[in-house]
Amino acid sequence: MDKLYWLNQIKLQDRAKVGDKAFYLSRIMQRGYPVLPGFVISAEVLRQFLATLNSPESLVADLPYSSLHLDVSNWRQLQQVAGRLRQEIMTANVPQEWVRTIFAAAREWQTSHVILRPTLALSTTTSAVGNTSGLLESIFCRCHEEAIASALKRTWSQLFRARSLLYWRRAGISLQQINLAVLVQPVQNAIASGLLNANSSGWTIEATWGSELAIAKGDVLPDAYYIQHETGVVLERHLGNKMLAYRLDDSATADSSNSVVTADNTDMVAYVLEETQQKQYALPEEYLQQVITLGTQLVSEIGQNFRIKWTIAEEAPTPNLYLTQVNAPQSTIPRLQFIKGLGASGGRIAATAHVIVNSHNKPEQIPQGVILVVSAITPDWLPLLQKVVGIITVQGGLTSHAAILARELGIPALVNAVDATVLIHNGERLLLDGDRGEVYRIKEDKAGEGETEELNSPYSPISPLSPNPRKGHATPHLPMIATELLVNLSQHSLIEQAQSLPVDGVGLLRSEMMLLNILEGQHPQSWITSGRKAELLEKWSFAIMQFARAFAPRPVFYRSLDWRSPPSHELPLSTHELHSVTHSTLGDRGTFSYVQNSAVFELEMTALATVQQSGYSNIHLLLPFVRSVEEFSFCRQKVEQARLTQVPQFQLWMMAEVPSVLFLLPEYVKAGVAGISIGTNDLTQLLLGVDREQGQLTTVFNERHPAVIKAIAQLIQMAKNAGIPCSICGQAPAIYPEIIDQLVQLGITSISVEPEAVERTYRAIARAEQRLILAAARKKLDC
Repeated sequence: MDKLYWLNQIKLQDRAKVGDKAFYLSRIMQRGYPVLPGFVISAEVLRQFLATLNSPESLVADLPYSSLHLDVSNWRQLQQVAGRLRQEIMTANVPQEWVRTIFAAAREWQTSHVILRPTLALSTTTSAVGNTSGLLESIFCRCHEEAIASALKRTWSQLFRARSLLYWRRAGISLQQINLAVLVQPVQNAIASGLLNANSSGWTIEATWGSELAIAKGDVLPDAYYIQHETGVVLERHLGNKMLAYRLDDSATADSSNSVVTADNTDMVAYVLEETQQKQYALPEEYLQQVITLGTQLVSEIGQNFRIKWTIAEEAPTPNLYLTQVNAPQSTIPRLQFIKGLGASGGRIAATAHVIVNSHNKPEQIPQGVILVVSAITPDWLPLLQKVVGIITVQGGLTSHAAILARELGIPALVNAVDATVLIHNGERLLLDGDRGEVYRIKEDKAGEGETEELNSPYSPISPLSPNPRKGHATPHLPMIATELLVNLSQHSLIEQAQSLPVDGVGLLRSEMMLLNILEGQHPQSWITSGRKAELLEKWSFAIMQFARAFAPRPVFYRSLDWRSPPSHELPLSTHELHSVTHSTLGDRGTFSYVQNSAVFELEMTALATVQQSGYSNIHLLLPFVRSVEEFSFCRQKVEQARLTQVPQFQLWMMAEVPSVLFLLPEYVKAGVAGISIGTNDLTQLLLGVDREQGQLTTVFNERHPAVIKAIAQLIQMAKNAGIPCSICGQAPAIYPEIIDQLVQLGITSISVEPEAVERTYRAIARAEQRLILAAARKKLDC
C-alpha cells in the first residue's frame, strides 16, 4: 500500500484508484461544500490483498485475475462459491503495516468510530453498466486497529457476495474491470439524516431521526418535503412513520476488552424513539433551509438532475450539516468527464484537441502532439497519425480502423463518442482516458499550447518486459507457456520495441498499413501503370525485409493486400479515392481482387521472393478474405510461379474470416492450406451482420456472442482434425481477455495480439495453462 488518498487532495487522474463516490465527493469538497474529511484506501490495495491469499483452492489462487465465469443459473453452487470466497477473505490477515497506516490516519480525527464506504469504479468498454447501488454497503466500526482490519475485510468481501457475483456475471464484468476502493470517514451521532432527489420537475427531501442507516435498511418511512426548486418554497410536507433511529454504541470504551468488534455494524444500535419525537418532523426548520440552499447552489454546479445524501452531525458547540454522497449524470460534474464513449486503446494523455469536422477531407498535415478529434478514420490516415498522441472518433467500435491503429501505435483512443466534433472545440485542453473511455476538460492555465502530459495508466503502449523467455532465459515474473504468443504489427517504427517482447514471432504483418507509408497516396496499380514498378518493388521488399530481419529466426506471417483493385480507367487514385478503397467493407476485396487483376499480387509475391533470396526463410504468406477454394488455388499457383515454395520452411496460410470456411476448410486443406488464422473482426461482422464501425451495435453484438464463440471452437476443432495449426489474430483476445481461457482449453495453436496487449495476454495464457494442468492432475489423482 503506497499511500492513502485524502479527499481534499484527490486529483483528476486518481478517479480509477479512488472510485466514483469518493471522486465526486472530493470534487465537491474542493469547491468549498461541506463534506466530512476522509481518506481513500485505493483499489490497488484490494488487488494486492487478493494476491496474498494463500489457498490450495484454484478459484482462490487465481482470484486477482479471475473473469468470474460462474454458472449463475445454479443458485446453490453460486452460494457455495460466494461463501468460500468470502470465508477466505475474512480469515486472511491484512498486513499489519497497512492497518497501522490506516489507524494512524483515522486517529487524527479523535473519533471513537469510523465508517468504511465502498467506492466503485468500473473500467468497462460499454457506455453504461447499470445501477450498482445495493450491492455494497457501508460498514461502521470502532477506531481500533483490529476492528478496522476486520471492517476492511468485510467491505472487500461484499464484492464476492452471491448477488454481487450474479450482477457482475450478467453485466459481463470481469474482476479485472472492477476497481473497489474504500472511503474512510469519522462517524458522529446524527440529529437527522436523509437525502435530496432533484430533477427538472421538482425536488423531494426525505429525512429521519439519527443515522442514515434507518433509511438504508428500510426501517422507517421518512418524512417527505416537496420543494419548488425555482423558488425553494416548501409546497408540501408529509410526516413519516419513524419508530426507530440508529446511534453509535458507546457502551464500551475503545480500550476495553469488548471494544474489538467484528464489523457487523453492531457498533450502530437501534433505539425506539419517544412517542412525542415520532410525531415530530426530523429536520429542524433552519436545517431544512440549509439543505434547500445547498441544493440551489449545486444546481449551478451539476445541473438540475442529481441526488445527494446529507447528515446533521452532533458537534459542539453547534450541529453541522454535511454532504455524505453526491450522485449526478457524469457529464454535468464541473470540469470532469463530459463525453463518454468506448475505450478502444488504453492509456491516459493530456494534450490539445485538434478537431476535424469533415473527415472525408483528409488534411495534408496534423500538428505534432495533439489529440485528434474526428468523425471516423480509415487506414489511409496512418501516416498522419504518427504525430498524434490520442484519438477520439464519433463513429466506430472496438474493432474499427481507429481502434486498431491506435492500439498498434500505442496511443489512447476513444471511439463511438457521440457529437465529439461538436462538443469539443479546436485548441481545447483535454484529458483522454482510454482505459475508462472518457474525455475530460482541463483548465486552460494547466499547460501551454501543444504541450502533452502522459499520465499514469495500467497499460503502457509497449510494456518494458524482459527479453523473450523462450530464447533460453525464462524470467521469474514470466513463466514458460506452451501456447505460442505472436504480435500484430505494421509500423517499422515499432520494430525495435516489439522485437524484444516475449513473443514467438509476428502473427500478422498488415501489408496495407505498412505500405501506406510509402505509396504517396497512390494505389500500387498506379505505380505499375506509370512505369514505377521497379521502384515500388524495391521499397516493398525493403519494408518486408525490416520485419524479417528483426524477428529472424522467429516466423513473420505477412498478410497480402486486402484492397479492392480498381479498374484501369480509375487510375491514378486521389487521396479521396484511396479512402473509398480502404474503407470498403466487402466489395471485391481479398483474394477475389487478385483474380480480377493479378498484377499487384504478382508484384507482391516477387517482393516476398526477394526477401527470401536475401537469406530470410522466416517469412510466410497469409491470404486475406478468401471466399472460395478456386480463389485459393489461383493464389497458390501464383505463389509457386514466384518460387516461394522452393524454400522448405515457407508456409501458405489463409485467414479464416469469411463464414464459408466453416463448411469448406477440409477442401482448403486438400488444396494446400498449411494453416489458418482466425480473423475475429470480419468473422464477427459477417456472422452477426454488424458493421464494426458502428459502435452502438458492437457493444452488444461482438466477439463474445455465442455464435462467434461456437464458430471459433468449430474452426479450432476442424484444424485439429486436419492436422494443421490454428492461430487467432483478430482483436478479440486483446479486448476480451476472458476469451483466452476458452481458446487455450479448445487447443488454439497460437494467439496474436497488439504490442500493448502482449504482457497481459502472456499472463492470461500462463494462468489458463496452469488451470488445465491442475485439472488434469486432480483428475489423475481421482482415478
